[in-house]
Amino acid sequence: MSEIKNEFLPEYLIADNSKHPECIYVVHTEYPRFILNVSNDNIFWLEEFSKEDENEILNSSESLINSALKFYDSEIRRIK
Repeated sequence: MSEIKNEFLPEYLIADNSKHPECIYVVHTEYPRFILNVSNDNIFWLEEFSKEDENEILNSSESLINSALKFYDSEIRRIK
């Protein structure tokens, strides 16, 4: 399977799952990649971080989550 180049992916994607119908997810496709559960703000990192990177990511995680939620709100407004 070939690797998908980031230039073909949007920065954010909205996802859901039939096993968890109450949840909606925002997938961040750029570094640091993560999946955010919009229902409860739980975040699942798709990267492994070094100790140095981990501190930086923790410091920027609030901004990353806010950007993902802003994207979600914008997309939901468009479909209403």
